[in-house]
Amino acid sequence: MNPQAKLIFTTSLLLGTTITISSNHWILAWTGLEINTLAILPLISKSHHPRAVEAATKYFLVQAAASALLLFSSMTNAWYTGQWDITQLTHPTSCLILTSAIAIKLGLVPFHFWFPEVLQGSPLTTGLLLSKAMKFPPITLLFMTSQSLNSTLLTTMAILSAALGGWMGLNQTQTRKILAFSSISHLGWMAIIITYSPKLALLNFYLYTLMTAAVFLTMDSMKVLKLSTLMTSWTKSPALSTTLLLTLLSLAGLPPLTGFLPKWLIIQELTKQEMPLMATAISLLSLLSLFFYLRLAYCSTITLPPHTTNHMKRWHTHKPVNTQIAILTTLSIMLLPISPIILTIM
Repeated sequence: MNPQAKLIFTTSLLLGTTITISSNHWILAWTGLEINTLAILPLISKSHHPRAVEAATKYFLVQAAASALLLFSSMTNAWYTGQWDITQLTHPTSCLILTSAIAIKLGLVPFHFWFPEVLQGSPLTTGLLLSKAMKFPPITLLFMTSQSLNSTLLTTMAILSAALGGWMGLNQTQTRKILAFSSISHLGWMAIIITYSPKLALLNFYLYTLMTAAVFLTMDSMKVLKLSTLMTSWTKSPALSTTLLLTLLSLAGLPPLTGFLPKWLIIQELTKQEMPLMATAISLLSLLSLFFYLRLAYCSTITLPPHTTNHMKRWHTHKPVNTQIAILTTLSIMLLPISPIILTIM
């Protein structure tokens, strides 16, 4: 892709996200979401492969439907209450339609079918944008309207997302699809807590973004698109494979890694809200996700490809160190000890 074109699309993504997260009016928020959608489409289909074009078409149709629902929700609320302010969404029907619209944009169950297919048809770097940058504006809208949303509906969607995200990722061999189902499962954790503690949901999103970025960039650096390729990565870059192992375990939420922090706080908050059954259910459902994270970790570090010659592993290579991956991996692994500071900032 032409560098100038890529710069225009990236700037448009930043502009659309900034407009949505800083607006108080529904029309401005909708405009920002539309700019985002139009800016990401060329990045999805830039390879001109039929699968990429199909992914871009699916993404456009789904996001257009979600944007139409969001606009309909805000117009219904304005019709009944005379308010266009995002925080003044009070009409029950509008709240219900808005929840559905944002669930479609995020890929929450039962509106999740498009997300794995679109991610599978996109390059890894675009997949990273789809998994974090494109989720930020809808999460912000959920944050701003969290007091008006139906907590029962969101809790049901969250439990289903955690269940299906874990269940459907079990039998996958493509790393991008596994990461898509991982994203759906993590969104379940954010959706279950957003009405009770919106700041905690945002913290979960930030930490998830850190860990996912580290995994995507590591896989992009090793050119890994499926499990069979991941199995041969240890002999080429053992140090990177080791850090990938730790990042995947952090993404699974195992202590003493960073990923344990949001899950621990969410379970604690759900218990305070007298929802121990939901806390138990979502904790048990996260074991499904743990299985495929362990499978990825096993393939990347413990499985060795068959070879006929014995040779030493190249721990010292002449490749330059990728600073982005180094910083993101460090943050993805080592933030748990400073959790009191993080909670003080919140």
